[in-house]
Amino acid sequence: MKVQVLASVMNQEMEQIAEKMHLDSDAVIINQCDHYDYQEMDWKGHLIRFFSCAEKGVGRSRNNAVLRAEGDICLFADEDIVYEEGYAQKIAEEFERQPEADMILFNIDIEESRRTYYNTGRKRVRWYNCGRYGAVSFAVKLSSLLESRVMFSLLYGGGAKYSNGEDSLFLKEFLQKGYRVMTAPIRIGREEAGESSWFKGYDQKFFYDRGVLYHDLYGWMAPLMALRFLAVHKGTFCRENGIGQAYKWMKQGIRRCGCAFEPAAELKGPDGRDGM
Repeated sequence: MKVQVLASVMNQEMEQIAEKMHLDSDAVIINQCDHYDYQEMDWKGHLIRFFSCAEKGVGRSRNNAVLRAEGDICLFADEDIVYEEGYAQKIAEEFERQPEADMILFNIDIEESRRTYYNTGRKRVRWYNCGRYGAVSFAVKLSSLLESRVMFSLLYGGGAKYSNGEDSLFLKEFLQKGYRVMTAPIRIGREEAGESSWFKGYDQKFFYDRGVLYHDLYGWMAPLMALRFLAVHKGTFCRENGIGQAYKWMKQGIRRCGCAFEPAAELKGPDGRDGM
């Protein structure tokens, strides 16, 4: 079972980013920069394919990587992820342990103030908690992903109109189509602290964009899910502005379309598979 990293990076060099990320598997790297180019190299016995594109947007670059993927299992990545030794073997072994899973979410160590999840067991992911997981935790069977026809939104994430959330919408749609997503209490890497291309603090834009995302994620339940989100993270996300102000900004985002909420669609796949 071949694991392949699908990485979205900006203004990087092929060999340097492979070294920095501690890559030890095949990889497709989409480099957002100011020109178009293609390179490849053998890296510790693995094929690294490096596509430079004069295009911006993390959703666009992740979609480009999926279109060029060839591995059995695809692992999404960013340039600030540093993998642990043996990560590919750990992922392959976990899919053998959970053969019914179409996608497994692994642990990536992230700064505590920005951490939204940490897996302590093997559980099934549901529609109501899919918003907490980042794309760098996703390892997915390529056959299931291509069959699902799910792609990343171009409206959300670094380089897009709204700050983040392309990963949550991707996961929601994958679940809606009836595919099985599980967690694993296995750490495969860490996020290296650095300047984010989109995160500028827990300000008005952060909460407004989160409200827009919740509108698309939860429909008529968005206001309740927003309160739940703020209550869980009041000690970190709401320290500067308070829950009341944060909720006001989120509601502005939720109401941005000025249209009534519609109940979420029944989470059944086209073949009748239960997405719940």
